[in-house]
Amino acid sequence: MAADLFILAMDHRDSLAKEVYGIPNEPTTAEADRIADGKLLVFRGLLAALDRGADPAATGVLVDERYGAAVARQVREAGLRLAMPIEESGQDFFTLEYGAINEHHWLDHVERFSPDYVKVLVRDNPDFDSADRQGQQERLAIVSAALHEAHRTFLFELLVPPTDEQNDRAGHDYDARLRPQLTEQVIADFQAAGVEPDIWKIEGLEDATAAANVVAATQRDGRDDVRCIVLGRDAPVERLDHWLEVAAGTRGFEGFAIGRSIWQQPLADHLAGKLAEDGVVGAVAANYLHFVQTYRDAS
Repeated sequence: MAADLFILAMDHRDSLAKEVYGIPNEPTTAEADRIADGKLLVFRGLLAALDRGADPAATGVLVDERYGAAVARQVREAGLRLAMPIEESGQDFFTLEYGAINEHHWLDHVERFSPDYVKVLVRDNPDFDSADRQGQQERLAIVSAALHEAHRTFLFELLVPPTDEQNDRAGHDYDARLRPQLTEQVIADFQAAGVEPDIWKIEGLEDATAAANVVAATQRDGRDDVRCIVLGRDAPVERLDHWLEVAAGTRGFEGFAIGRSIWQQPLADHLAGKLAEDGVVGAVAANYLHFVQTYRDAS
């Protein structure tokens, strides 16, 4: 069994600039530097968590090249596990951040940092437009094959947002009533298209049956080494604690990748002049350790 993996996710780019820094357009050089400084500050919080007892062998960071290159280098220096995204931020369907899909210029960026995990963020739903879905599947199949040829571990973050009709049909209880089955279908569709993640980063599930069924979907047909981790989705602490407890009790789930639920409020308070840097560091450390402990207590 692989070891637990507890990732602090801070690869946010488009949403971070708009929602936290209040930058509506492409950031200027000075604004980009300010965002990068914020990521370094959040990373200091993770280092503080290590000082307070977090296990370095289980600790990882998901950070982007655009604003987080300095963090990525420090992650390597600290001997922690590094995950980096390759998708362009803020897109409805998967698009590469760097270069065309068939030119593999994007692989040069992967090689530059040599992360332990190469991550994509994907939104899909069986009721989305079929042509858009097929195009996304084809692009991701190329990425999957290229990463495996390069002996890179493929981390696939999957969001399955509801359509309006699905929300209405579920009585606004979409997460519990419809999303688990739709997630299974989306996973099967990607597998049939030749997309083969090593790790699925999955939205939290409400009960053990749903979690076990999603794991079974990721591991079907001999994919026994595939594993799952829970994503945070900026959920309230109580909801996220429940998702972690469900996952921790399900064979095949082996950790989490949580971002905004850990650092967004402390960082926003700092930017508003309400919290000093040391306060951000302390809050990030405490929040990260809380989720690690929640997961381990339920394991």
